[in-house]
Amino acid sequence: NMASPAGCEHYVRSCLLKAPCCGKLYVCRLCHDAEENHQMDRFRVREVQCSECQTVQQAQQTCQQCNVQFGEYYCDICHLFDKDKKQYHCQPCGICRIGPREKYFHCEKCNLCLAQDLLGNHKCVENVSRQNCPVCMEDIHTSRIGAHVLPCGHLLHKTCFDDMVRTGAYRCPLCMHSAWSMEDHWDQIDKEIAQSPMPTEYQGATVKIICNDCQAHCTVPFHVLGMKCSSCGSYNTAQDGGLIQQPMPQQQPEQDTENEPETDTEPQQQDQPQSPTPQ
Repeated sequence: NMASPAGCEHYVRSCLLKAPCCGKLYVCRLCHDAEENHQMDRFRVREVQCSECQTVQQAQQTCQQCNVQFGEYYCDICHLFDKDKKQYHCQPCGICRIGPREKYFHCEKCNLCLAQDLLGNHKCVENVSRQNCPVCMEDIHTSRIGAHVLPCGHLLHKTCFDDMVRTGAYRCPLCMHSAWSMEDHWDQIDKEIAQSPMPTEYQGATVKIICNDCQAHCTVPFHVLGMKCSSCGSYNTAQDGGLIQQPMPQQQPEQDTENEPETDTEPQQQDQPQSPTPQ
C-alpha cells in the first residue's frame, strides 16, 4: 500500500527526490525547477526519501524500510513515480508517455509517439517535437501538456491550438498552412464575393498570388474580400506584387462630314494640334 501521498500538483507519489545537482529534496523535478535557478536532470536521480518513514535510499518503487509503494507506476530510467495512467517508457523518445501503449506508435522520422489513427495518415516533419511550441515557445517533447498535430505536420500544444481556434487564427504559425479543413469557410467567401462586385475601375483587375495551402503560383481576379487559388480553391493566399490592370480600349473620334459647308476657296492654314499632354 502507498503511504499518505506526498505528491504535488504534478504527480501523486509517496517519496521525495534527492536532486543530484544540489542535494535538496523535492517532490518532483518541476517543483525543483520552479524554486531553484537551475534544472534537475531526472535521469541522474539516484536517491529518494520515503514520505512515511523518512528513510533515504536508492531510487526504487517500494521503500526498503517500511515497504510502502512510492508510486503505482515507476520508471527506473526517468525515475518517475505516479498513479497508474497506463504510462509506458518509449525508448526512442527517451521519456515516459501516457498510454496505453497499444494506442500509440513511434514515428521514426518525426521522432515522436503519435496516435494509431495517424499511422500512414500524417505529414512527417523530421524531429518535429524537438522544436518549441510556435505559440508559447515552451518545450513540446517533454511537456506534460498534450501536443496537437497540424495537417502540415507541425506541432503545438493542444491548449495553444484551442486558443487559436477561439481567437479565429486558422493558420500554422510556422508555415501558414491552414490548421484545419476550411472548405465551408471558403464557400462562404465565394458567396460574399458574388454579392459584392468591385467598383468599375477595379473590374477586370488581376493579381499574382502564392497559395499557403498548395504552394501554387497563379494569377487570379482581384477582390478586397480575398483572392482564391485557382489550383486548390483556398483563400489562404498571399499577394505577390501589385494589381495588373487591363488596358482600356481607345475610342477613335467619329468625323461628321455630311454637314460641312462647301467652299470654293482654299482653307486658311491653321496651327496643327500638339500631342496630348500626359496626365
